[in-house]
Amino acid sequence: MTVIGDATAIQGWALAGAAVRAAEEPAAVRDAWAGLDDTVDLVILTPEAARVLGPALVERKRGLVAVIPP
Repeated sequence: MTVIGDATAIQGWALAGAAVRAAEEPAAVRDAWAGLDDTVDLVILTPEAARVLGPALVERKRGLVAVIPP
């Protein structure tokens, strides 16, 4: 499980064993997304990160992508 988004919103996910990828700027969100390997079965995004990624969300062929409710 990997969580991508602004550090304040995602820091608690580390307590659940998630790999936390803090990404404040759009370029950092895209880099974190591009850096996911094929072993990641679940990606959780903040709403802001999901907006940045847009159509790229459906292009991922492996695992589940979820967006944290606002």
